[in-house]
Amino acid sequence: MLDEMRTFVLLAEEGSIQKVAERLPLTQPAVTRQIQRLEQELGVALLDRRLKPSGLTPAGVEALACCREILAAYAGMKNRMGRSEPEGRLRLGVANGLADDGLARIVKDLRRRFPRVSILLTTGWSDDLAERFRRGWLDAAILLSGEAAADGPGPLGHERLAVIASSRSVAKGRGLSDDLGRQAWILSPEPCDARRRLAVEVARHGGRLDLAAEVQDARLQLALVKEGVGWSLMPRRLLARTRPAGIVEVEVKGLDLVLTVTVQRSPYLQGMAKVVDAIVAGVRASLSD
Repeated sequence: MLDEMRTFVLLAEEGSIQKVAERLPLTQPAVTRQIQRLEQELGVALLDRRLKPSGLTPAGVEALACCREILAAYAGMKNRMGRSEPEGRLRLGVANGLADDGLARIVKDLRRRFPRVSILLTTGWSDDLAERFRRGWLDAAILLSGEAAADGPGPLGHERLAVIASSRSVAKGRGLSDDLGRQAWILSPEPCDARRRLAVEVARHGGRLDLAAEVQDARLQLALVKEGVGWSLMPRRLLARTRPAGIVEVEVKGLDLVLTVTVQRSPYLQGMAKVVDAIVAGVRASLSD
């Protein structure tokens, strides 16, 4: 009914079907039919056709004010949806393994580029974030997977994991065995994405995980590794960047621990698509550092 309302407003302004037809442009019968359709939809007569030229009925005067309000609100909505600068709240999920100082820099850059956007950031395991996204609770999610995505866009990159151990243990000759099943591990609780990937590799080598401790906090994991309690996993990019004291990477023959980084994004992002594009670019750049 928007076209019919626009035609009615023009008719009230011009006072002539001929002038309205010239402005749109439409034929005069087409203008008449639009006015008649609006009258049928509203169930009232908008024009007093006894007058020459026709004037507005009392219902027509009231309808004119309503049509102008509706058309103004619609124009405002279109303007807001099509703004060049995104505005509002973006609900973003990021897998635990990717929630580090690199993500903080990405968010800082977003605030500079999109000052009218606030980020509602949720971190967690990929399975949980994927479910939240499926339910419509997240607008976008950056996830980790042990396998490449079966559909959708290509991966953002790959997170390569390093096996880490106490430098003292390695120096004493412990922890050098290629038999992964003989090692004690300090890992995050299920459903940790890296832990799942490691379990697959350990099973492939004919063993199973020997858990010395299940620890969520990354700092405590490093402290336990440093004390020689067991081995653990760490993103290779972070290991190279931070070089924690007393921690070394252990090379295990035939072991290649790689997680695929993927993105899920809502088809209803509208202007927020620019913000998600910037996040994707930032994550891709951090993985290639």
